[in-house]
Amino acid sequence: MPSVYTLAEVSDHNNSKDCWLLIDGKVYNVTKFLDDHPGGGDVLLSSTGKDATDDFEDVGHSTSARAMLVEFYVGDIDSTTIPERTNNNIPQTQPQINQDNSSGFIVKLFQFLIPLIIFSFAVGIRFYNKSI
Repeated sequence: MPSVYTLAEVSDHNNSKDCWLLIDGKVYNVTKFLDDHPGGGDVLLSSTGKDATDDFEDVGHSTSARAMLVEFYVGDIDSTTIPERTNNNIPQTQPQINQDNSSGFIVKLFQFLIPLIIFSFAVGIRFYNKSI
């Protein structure tokens, strides 16, 4: 029967001499693999102390990489010790900052009128200078 560890116990194994990872509810001692990992040992060390499942999945490991996990397996995680995931998704609908479109209209009006006024002023000065 496999050993069951708490997240705190797994988190204690977080250095290059003793490195454990939590992936898909299973605990792996990957210390011996740190030097051989294609991404370098630091990648593995950065995933200690937490549920590293997303980190592992995001990389898109091959079938053979997944099969290698078997040799590093040391036990299971006590799922009650893992904090619930928070949803960091961006809301589907963005709040409307300016419900009143009148101020947007005024801004657009000024964006049109100010260059027009400057242009008219420049043309007026040019005609004034020619008439003198």
